[in-house]
Amino acid sequence: MLDPASLTRIGFLTLPNHSMIACANALEALRMANYVAEGDLYSWRIVTLDGAPATASNGLTLSPTLALSEAGPLDLLLVCGGIDIRHAATPAVADTLRRLGRRGVALGALCTGSFVLAEAGLLDFYRCAVHWENLPAIREEFPQIDFVEEAFVIDRDRLTCTGGVAPLEMMLTLIEAKGGRALADKVSEQFIVDRAPRRPAKVAARPRPLLPDPTLARAVRLMETAIEQPLGIAAVANRLGVSSRQLERLFQRHLGVSPAAYQLRLRLERARELLRLSPLPVTDVGLACGFQSAAHFSTAYARHFGRPPSRERRGAAAPAPRPGG
Repeated sequence: MLDPASLTRIGFLTLPNHSMIACANALEALRMANYVAEGDLYSWRIVTLDGAPATASNGLTLSPTLALSEAGPLDLLLVCGGIDIRHAATPAVADTLRRLGRRGVALGALCTGSFVLAEAGLLDFYRCAVHWENLPAIREEFPQIDFVEEAFVIDRDRLTCTGGVAPLEMMLTLIEAKGGRALADKVSEQFIVDRAPRRPAKVAARPRPLLPDPTLARAVRLMETAIEQPLGIAAVANRLGVSSRQLERLFQRHLGVSPAAYQLRLRLERARELLRLSPLPVTDVGLACGFQSAAHFSTAYARHFGRPPSRERRGAAAPAPRPGG
C-alpha cells in the first residue's frame, strides 16, 4: 500500500495547453509546506518529454522546464492536462507513463490529465476523479474505470483530481500525511483557505439550479441518473410518492416547463456534451441518451439546438475533454 507521506520528490509533466491554475495550485502547496515547516519537505520539477517548455492554455510557460529524463528520481509524476487533451495524449507520453508505472513511480493527474492515464491503461479498475464536465464522455469511453464525483481521489498508487482549486486540496492531504494536521492547516491559513475539519471531498456532478422544493430536487436527480434509460414521468412521480399532476405543478411553478420537457432537455444537453467531448459515433451518442431511433434523436436535437447532431460534431474544435479550471 502506498504511503502518501513517502511522496516527496514530485514531477509535473506539463502537456501542451495545460491548465496553469491546476498546476500552480498543486505546486504552490508544496512550496508553502517547505516555507511553513522551515525545511525541505518536498522537491519538485517541471518537466516535458523533450525539455522544451509547454505552453499553457493561457499562453504562458513555466521555467525552468527540464526533460523528464533529466529530472532525477521521482516518487510521483503528475500529468498536467488542459484543453485539446487528445492531441497531447501521444503514444510517446503513454509509453513513458507505462514505463514509470512499471518502475514503481506513483502516477497522478491534474485536470484532464486523467484522460491521458486512462488512455494509457493506467487507471483500469482504479477510482478516478475528473471534472464534472467530462464525466459523461469519459465514463462512456472507459467503463473499466470507477469515475467518482469527488474533488480528488487517492487510490493506491494513483492520485487524480479535478481542476481549479482541487489540486490544492489533494496536496494538502499529502502534506497532512507527512507533517500532520497542524502543518496542513498552517499551509491553508497562508493561502486564506478555510479547510474545515475532515471536510468531504465530494463535488456535485454538475452545477445545479437552486431548487427550493425537496421533491423537485429529488425528481431532477432521478432524471439525471436515468439518462440512458429514461423513466416515464408517472414512474418518477410514483418513486417520489406524489401524483403526476403534483409533479407537473412543481416543475411549472419553479422551472417553468413540464417534467417531460425538462427531462428531454437534460438528455439533449448530455448528448451535446458527448458529441463535443467524446469520440462516440453519433448513433451511439443517441443510444447513450435514451434515444432508440437515430431519426428521433436527430429531429429532437435539431429542434432544440437549431442544428443536427452531425453538425455539432463537425463544428466542435476537438472532441476532447476541457479543463475544469
